Amino acid sequence: MVVKAAALFSGGLDSTLAIITMLRQGVEVTAISFQNHFGCDITDRSSCSKDPYAAAEKFGFDVKLCHLADKFIDIVKHPKFGHGKNMNPCIDCRILMLKEAKVFLEMTGGDFIITGEVIGQRPMSQRRECFPLIDKEAGVVGMVVRPLSAKLLPPSRAELDALIDRERLHAFNGRTRRPQIELAREFGLTEFPNPAGGCLLTDPIYSYRLRELLCHVPEPPVRDINLLKTGRHFRLSCTCKAVVGRDELENNTIEAHVQEGDITMAVEDVGSPVTIVTGDVDDVALKAAASLTARYSDSKHENSVTVSAYKIVGGGERAPLAQITVAPADISMLDALRIEEKRRHARKNSPKPLRV
Repeated sequence: MVVKAAALFSGGLDSTLAIITMLRQGVEVTAISFQNHFGCDITDRSSCSKDPYAAAEKFGFDVKLCHLADKFIDIVKHPKFGHGKNMNPCIDCRILMLKEAKVFLEMTGGDFIITGEVIGQRPMSQRRECFPLIDKEAGVVGMVVRPLSAKLLPPSRAELDALIDRERLHAFNGRTRRPQIELAREFGLTEFPNPAGGCLLTDPIYSYRLRELLCHVPEPPVRDINLLKTGRHFRLSCTCKAVVGRDELENNTIEAHVQEGDITMAVEDVGSPVTIVTGDVDDVALKAAASLTARYSDSKHENSVTVSAYKIVGGGERAPLAQITVAPADISMLDALRIEEKRRHARKNSPKPLRV
């Protein structure tokens, strides 16, 4: 009899060790690497987004990618069990991933689900008392094996049915990484990422940007969510926003996200950011965005700077819109418009997403 399991797999140390522990008991493991728009993506640098393939190739298990898409956006906006310190809906996130893993398990005829959770490692979702709640909400009671802390938890159905040997599981607890590092050496796992603070939703600056966006646009397009990771952000009006690139890479990222109807700006013939202006752009907003662009260009010390503005038309083509001569934005203008500046009072006056 072949025992099969689906594993929640981030590519990080804990989830990798949990899978190898099960492989050593002869379990056939398919790892599911969940992706979303908030940093849990193999192209991003967060603890939810390490390269899932290197360990899979070395130790012999399959990896499937699963994008949570709008399902995840919905729980970020309206988490049943609340946010963490910032915009991270950790408990709801875990429930959603387990629900998706259960569907995969049913489709493939698997026996149980594996996670790399360690009691006490994460303050919101990896507390001992949270596991029964999470499993119940996800409809997977008894189906989840947490190999790294299994000996400190009630036996799973797979253990009770002797599909796996409980004595060969572990009793890790707390935030220390020493037991995991020692186990990695034992397994021959020599390359693994350092732990990070979590996905982008745990980052206070990103979270503030997201709250601010949801406050003005309750149903934001994915493009606007993706832009939150890039550049300097400015609120020009309730319905208009500018994002200013900080370097060539961010300029290229902004250019890649333009859509028909957007306006882009730059100062020609000198080092300049690319600015994207989205939403309802009037003359006041257009001039403000030009001043911001001038401020971060190599012409920022000039009294007046001419900024080229383009309208994005069909097919992503840039049509010349205007040549705008402005004074570079001063500190008071930056403070009034920059979204991050308002973060100084975020705890007291944090914008709340509109409920729809």
